[in-house]
Amino acid sequence: MKNPIPFLRRIALIEAISFLVLVGVAMPLKYLAHLPAAVKVFGWAHGVLFIIFCFALLRVFLIARWPLGRTIMVFIAALLPFGPFVIDRRMQEYEDDFAQRNAAA
Repeated sequence: MKNPIPFLRRIALIEAISFLVLVGVAMPLKYLAHLPAAVKVFGWAHGVLFIIFCFALLRVFLIARWPLGRTIMVFIAALLPFGPFVIDRRMQEYEDDFAQRNAAA
């Protein structure tokens, strides 16, 4: 079975970058430069990426049979501005573990 974790890691990092752009660029543009369109554009992009992340996390939960606690930890990390960057190394270990389990099977 194909490992679903690499896609989750990639989308988590992309979603984290979109969150940082939304908070660090678009929000200041809205309030300091009076450009609300920036929040609208980046807000939509971030929202779509977050939904994709949630579906990818659900897919990993079901296919890789992650424990509920691990899944919740990754979800909570996605809610924090730098959470996905911090947890990425651990997710790399989960990815390697999944690959080893499937290679043995």
